[in-house]
Amino acid sequence: MVEHALKRDRALVAHPRFADNRAADADYDLDEAIGLADALGVDPISARIVPIRDIRSSNFFGAGQIDDMAAAIAGEELTLLIVNASLTPVQQRNLERTLKVKVIDRTGLILEIFGLRAATKEGRLQVELARLGYERSRLVRTWTHLERQRGGTGGLAGPGETQIESDRRVLNDKMTRLKRKLDDVRRTRGLQRKQRQRAPERVVALVGYTNAGKSTLFNKITKGGVLAKDMLFATLDTTHRILPLPSGQTAVLSDTVGFISDLPTSLITAFRATLEEVKEADLLIHVRDMSDPLTERRREEVMDVLDQIEAGPEHGQSIIEVWNKTDLLNEEQARHLAERASASRTHIDMIDAFEVSCMTGEGITALETGIEEVLTRNDHILDVRVTPANFSARAWLHENGQVLRDEAGEGGTAQMQVRLSESDAGKFLARYKELIVT
Repeated sequence: MVEHALKRDRALVAHPRFADNRAADADYDLDEAIGLADALGVDPISARIVPIRDIRSSNFFGAGQIDDMAAAIAGEELTLLIVNASLTPVQQRNLERTLKVKVIDRTGLILEIFGLRAATKEGRLQVELARLGYERSRLVRTWTHLERQRGGTGGLAGPGETQIESDRRVLNDKMTRLKRKLDDVRRTRGLQRKQRQRAPERVVALVGYTNAGKSTLFNKITKGGVLAKDMLFATLDTTHRILPLPSGQTAVLSDTVGFISDLPTSLITAFRATLEEVKEADLLIHVRDMSDPLTERRREEVMDVLDQIEAGPEHGQSIIEVWNKTDLLNEEQARHLAERASASRTHIDMIDAFEVSCMTGEGITALETGIEEVLTRNDHILDVRVTPANFSARAWLHENGQVLRDEAGEGGTAQMQVRLSESDAGKFLARYKELIVT
């Protein structure tokens, strides 16, 4: 593990550029890797793009490239190599042996950041489970000096293999205990979701690439008070706040963990309890950084993760896009973006998009109106005449719908007009169809 509190590591950040990657994209990917290093509290003293034709099974890089990195590490007195790609345990071990510094790959880097950022008990459990799974695959790194110690006769395993198996069992036991604890968390979250589903408020979830501005938007429209910082993975733990809507209705808004390209599968699995919040939402708000030159690629990466957890439009879930950071665009770019967003809201086969600046507040009012419009698009407005014999229906309508009119009539009746969601309207009609005024 990288030591954070005692000493800041001085790092060389290496981004492998493969033949099918554009040079311009590689520059942005390197910038992202440097941002990840900053988020970890590491000093990225040197950074470079390393062209890769064929991955070497032993060291990942070619001999000449390793020599160049060794010279840079020695010259700058660096203590850490960050490789912005996934390394096998053997590649990581051999690079550490050759370069005489700690080596961390992209998966390990993200796990380290998640370990720093997780604030709640649930978040820490999820990160620890993912980290143990990662370490389990790399046990060979710790015990290679013992693997040659094959004692006894008849090919019996020596102490090296025994130690590896012992460590593997310890890790397996820890992972089993963590999974049980996370199962308890998942059950608790399931009960909480059921309670929210019984309440009249709809649930809206923010999703998006890390550092797209989700937490800033969350604070802007809910007075949420969560950490919003220009840093990758500034926040990890899901936060819920009441979202006031223009008509006076309310919804529950969830701020979730940011996505990133090549998000480790172990993290997606470990964070499934949190990501189920996304899956169960009535509406997803996909926040995008439109000043990012790779914004279209980031969009596809977010949609891929949503698909992995069976969420998003491909799974029948409503979604809108928030095109954020318009304040960073020039006048022509901003005008073109506004035209595209307006067109998206008039075409039935396009996802509604709203151009905003979460920093200046521009476009937020239109976004709030758009959120309510999408949430209530399939609502039913019912005219109801409640008699004294069925006054429980009146209480049910106040509890589950938005009462637009409630007037006293003759003989103790109540004349009501109520807005109900499609599912609640179905429930009401099944129980009280005779009260509907046609």
